[in-house]
Amino acid sequence: MILEPNLDIAAVHDLLVGKIRNYFASAGKTRAVLGLSGGIDSAIVAALAVDALGAENVHGILMPSEFSSLSSVTDSIELSNNLGISYDIVPIEKIYKRSMIEMIRFFELGKWSVAQENIQARIRGMILMTWSNRFDALLLNTSNKSELFTGYGTLYGDLCGAVMVIADLYKLQVYELSRYENALHGSEVIPEAILTKAPSAELRPNQKDSDSLPEYEQLDPVLHALCEEGLSPEEVVAKGTDAALVERIVKLKRGSAFKVMQIPPVLTVGDHPIVPEFKRI
Repeated sequence: MILEPNLDIAAVHDLLVGKIRNYFASAGKTRAVLGLSGGIDSAIVAALAVDALGAENVHGILMPSEFSSLSSVTDSIELSNNLGISYDIVPIEKIYKRSMIEMIRFFELGKWSVAQENIQARIRGMILMTWSNRFDALLLNTSNKSELFTGYGTLYGDLCGAVMVIADLYKLQVYELSRYENALHGSEVIPEAILTKAPSAELRPNQKDSDSLPEYEQLDPVLHALCEEGLSPEEVVAKGTDAALVERIVKLKRGSAFKVMQIPPVLTVGDHPIVPEFKRI
């Protein structure tokens, strides 16, 4: 299965840049803020924001935890310097540990819970929204469509924001857009290390996206077939995809529907919104 081989990535870039610019103009805002994780999603959103609003109007916040790799911080700093944007570093380890102390009765000693990951995401959301409120900026969300369809995001945490910039792009398309961004500027605006590292939320030790999701090369074509092409799971299997893989993805998608209903407005690039009730821009 192939994921949109005829996608005009240059047109997608220009469309998103124009929509960011129009969204801020309609809101009467000039400044944007976003969290920089050292990953590909926040990198491309930062680059698009600079293309739309100018580097002087974009601010990044790095929020490392005890689970963050050193490269996540250094890659985010390199990205910020390449783009010419300002940034702050606000470590969350002490806030997280204090939160765990206050809520320890909710947890089983020695047993890890996804709720602990969500606490970290919500701390970061609080920091970003505080900066947004304090400096009259709009928070740019950095979640992609692959994550949204599979529930790989935290409500009131990394799913918060004034607008979702790349939520109508699958992860593989995010990589394609990022490489186009570098080609457009004729330089490594987005560091090669960000383009080549294994995706990770870094919310627990040695975490990788593939711990919770199928590899994106498997996930995205199936999601595209189900959501954009309107195929049934049976039809996807009939085209040669492993039945167990399709069943797993369908289960993830069904379980994430309640999250999709609560997301911020999305900048769309195609004709097929995520859900009929989708807040399209």
